[in-house]
Amino acid sequence: MQTPYDWITIAIFAGLIVVFLQRSVAAPEQQDSILSYLPAALGCAGCNYVGNKGYDVIAVLGIVAVLAYVWFVIKPYELIGRR
Repeated sequence: MQTPYDWITIAIFAGLIVVFLQRSVAAPEQQDSILSYLPAALGCAGCNYVGNKGYDVIAVLGIVAVLAYVWFVIKPYELIGRR
């Protein structure tokens, strides 16, 4: 945990874990497949790797892409309006 990429990608990954665990105990029609979280998790790992290797622009663009994927595909705030 030496670079900002370590902290940022771990924070995103922790958020993914929280959303997955919250939805795994929800009603069956609100549950997600674990495979829908795979691209975001692999994206976090890849962005961390390239960021640590010094490819800052690629890492930042990748982090933005991961956040866009989470927002538009996983939709972490979707269930707030249903309650």
